[in-house]
Amino acid sequence: MRTYAKTHPWITFQVNLQEADYQFWMLLGEAQSKCEHLAGVPLLPDVAEQLHRIFLAKGVLATTAIEGNTLTEEEVLQHLKGQLTLPPSKAYLQQEVENIIQACNRIANHMIHGHPTALCMETIMAYNQIVLNDLPLSDEVIPGKIRGYHVGVGRYRGAPPEDCAHLLEKLCQWLNTEFVSSPEHRVAFGILKAIVAHVYTAWIHPFGDGNGRTARLIEFQILLSVGIPSTAAHLFSNFYNQTRSEYYRQLDRSHQSGGDLLPFVTYALRGFVDNLKDQIQMITDQQLHVHWINYVHAQFQNKDKATDHRKRRLIIDLSEQQEPVPFSNVRHITPRIAEAYANKTDKTIKRDIHVLEEMGLVKKTIQGIQARKEIMFAFLAPKREEDRET
Repeated sequence: MRTYAKTHPWITFQVNLQEADYQFWMLLGEAQSKCEHLAGVPLLPDVAEQLHRIFLAKGVLATTAIEGNTLTEEEVLQHLKGQLTLPPSKAYLQQEVENIIQACNRIANHMIHGHPTALCMETIMAYNQIVLNDLPLSDEVIPGKIRGYHVGVGRYRGAPPEDCAHLLEKLCQWLNTEFVSSPEHRVAFGILKAIVAHVYTAWIHPFGDGNGRTARLIEFQILLSVGIPSTAAHLFSNFYNQTRSEYYRQLDRSHQSGGDLLPFVTYALRGFVDNLKDQIQMITDQQLHVHWINYVHAQFQNKDKATDHRKRRLIIDLSEQQEPVPFSNVRHITPRIAEAYANKTDKTIKRDIHVLEEMGLVKKTIQGIQARKEIMFAFLAPKREEDRET
């Protein structure tokens, strides 16, 4: 009998789904449905790139912030653009972020180019090496090497060092052979597999440092391997960071309960589905905006006068404003509108707004002038207003 069987009896490489209630299965089904929805949504290249960058920043920030990194999302975005400069005392924070970016890009490139998706111990060790690259570490920590000593996080003790390699090998074999399904359930099984892999890696704690970040990279790889878009694959890490105290509580509960994974998986699924809803809403808003701009151009079709071009630019730039614009601020909303009305009186602006109002493109409110983008909902299937808001 191996030592871990006595010290960590909850590591059994089993998941009892027979006790899962209907809410669990509904969440899992909803998660698969929403992931498939996202995978099939066409986006303009610049919008797709923007969303990729935003959610890469969120995912990278989340997986490092859980471990104590204090950079902000804006700073991570600046780093992605090569514009972040930090003092030497904070350079390690930037290096932590860069390591996760490198790991995520490597995983994504492997998936895109058709590399094998099965997990192996060498791959997991490589992830840990990237996670810890060029970071200040304790002398006993060797990036990418299975530890040969005992470690702990808070009150939790990792598996015995003499068993770590064996457990990691067994985990890979289990994940590669037991979580296989028919094509129609591939995404759902992949989601379940990713969460389970995450928890088991945390339980085993095979490395001297970076175990949490490595676990979340394994989760990320598994999600990509079943066709989940990278923007959605970052959402688990984002949710864990948003609910950090509950994340650690659920991890503690998972081993204290003797290895019952259902509470943690249900917690993760709820957060994943909620974040998927937010992401789908963001993409829907982007699509509606594109359709709105196309609609505006259609309204000005065959109108080629200079005044028509000016009005079209005005409604398009008003469309970018989140709130109604007071009339006194209209000429200043963008540099090109300021230039268009530089030699015009307020009377000209009022006349242009009146024409746009007659065309049904703007409305006047107490707060100011606003584009009538809500008319795009007329092209959607009828839906109760309170349902649309949710």
